[in-house]
Amino acid sequence: MIRSFLTVSSGTLASRLLGFVRDSVLAALLGAGAVADAFLAAFQLINVVRRLLTEGGLNAALVPAWLRVRESGGAVAAAAFAGRVLGSIAVILIVATALLALVMPLAMAVLAPGFAGRETLQLATDNARLMLPYLAFAGPVTVMMALLNAQGRFALTAFSPLLFNIALISVMAVLLAAKPDAARAAQIVAATVGIAGLLQLSALVLRRGAAIATPLRISFDKEMRGFLAKAAPGMMASSAPQLLMVAGAIIASSSPSAVSWLYFAGRLVELPLGIVGVAMGTVLIPELTRAVRGDDHAAVAHAESRGLELAVGLALPATLGLIVLSEPIVRLLFEHGAFTADDAKATARALMWLTLALPAHVLVKALSPAFFAREDTMTPLVAALKGVVLAIATAFLFSYWYGTEGIAAAIALGAWGMAFSLIRRGAETFGFSIDAEARRRLPRIALSAVAMGALLWLATRSLLTTGAHGLVQAVLLLAVIAVGIAIYGLFLRLFGVAGWRDAVNALRRHGRSNPSS
Repeated sequence: MIRSFLTVSSGTLASRLLGFVRDSVLAALLGAGAVADAFLAAFQLINVVRRLLTEGGLNAALVPAWLRVRESGGAVAAAAFAGRVLGSIAVILIVATALLALVMPLAMAVLAPGFAGRETLQLATDNARLMLPYLAFAGPVTVMMALLNAQGRFALTAFSPLLFNIALISVMAVLLAAKPDAARAAQIVAATVGIAGLLQLSALVLRRGAAIATPLRISFDKEMRGFLAKAAPGMMASSAPQLLMVAGAIIASSSPSAVSWLYFAGRLVELPLGIVGVAMGTVLIPELTRAVRGDDHAAVAHAESRGLELAVGLALPATLGLIVLSEPIVRLLFEHGAFTADDAKATARALMWLTLALPAHVLVKALSPAFFAREDTMTPLVAALKGVVLAIATAFLFSYWYGTEGIAAAIALGAWGMAFSLIRRGAETFGFSIDAEARRRLPRIALSAVAMGALLWLATRSLLTTGAHGLVQAVLLLAVIAVGIAIYGLFLRLFGVAGWRDAVNALRRHGRSNPSS
């Protein structure tokens, strides 16, 4: 189990880091003007659908269903079930891709109403259509990854997403050297998105997928409709952070460069959020599900307490670190080529407000498993939709007074609306409970994070305001981050919260309780 956890976490971290490289090169190539706004509005649409599939409820619904069929009917029946899912999902997405291509001008007008009457709308529509083939591959990719995970093959699925970023980085590096027109460069990168999806699917099928899903069939019988209906709400709920960013982009589209500033700020928030999501999915969900099914109240309280500690322990230092180091990080990653110093400052200001959403998103990640374990996928979905509506309404008002920063603040407010909705609903239905250890540790975790944040703030004032750039700036920033992490760990140790031995022992205990993982 420890090896699987580290494999998945390493793959996720590598993918996120490559994503930063991709976005850094993209910022240098397109900057933050109308062309970049059009490209990123289109890319955000495709990215949300990708997250709905690859990080949503489809994987969570397919793995237990496949395991159940294999246990009752054997390997042949499981392969036949997988073949039906793969064929049906592929057809659904091919049809959806074709329909979306036809209505793309209307879709972009809805998602970016501020582009109306400007050339930016046509650029966004053209880019989105060039990216659409990726959606036809995303569904089969997700099914193949879920099936491989169900069989304990984590390495290929953890690292195959890297092909997506590698393909885009390679093409953009060539374009940077060739220096084509920005609009033309955006179209070439958009077309590469679809090719990257094909590369990822090919790697999965050619390496491992020959006998996993056979025979390949299309079926929409009662069983398949039930499976899809169960997966859909979880897919939407699990993609709440991306839906909130889309809500922000709807309002930001009326302001030049605002879509780009919000996009690049949001990418920095996604790194800690992605790591926490892996931890929640790998450790918390299985343990909580077993406790709920066994009606073991002590085990439920233990799982909820450890999940909350993990969420707070990862989210608080990441939040404070991103707020304090927002401008140095943005300058280092994105202030190159066409992305100017003014763009970096605007992105950093948006990041400071957007980062306030991180603890709320992590709380949602920690609270949602309590509903999923009880086979309730609608409550997290309703909470996500409420948060999106709140974000759009407040972003409309805040943007009038505070511009892009107001939109970022509205997104954070929508995230906290989701979290409070889940807290209230959970307390009403089954009640959340934390044990004495959590009540002792949580204030100490918060104090450790605040102490780390204060020291980082002092470090930025003394070390990162010298105007240094390039390698010197990168070394200084990485050193400050490394020292901040070490200080946080030291404070956790001094306050008696946890040590490395405690974490390893917890993983080992979890691994012994899951011999099949």
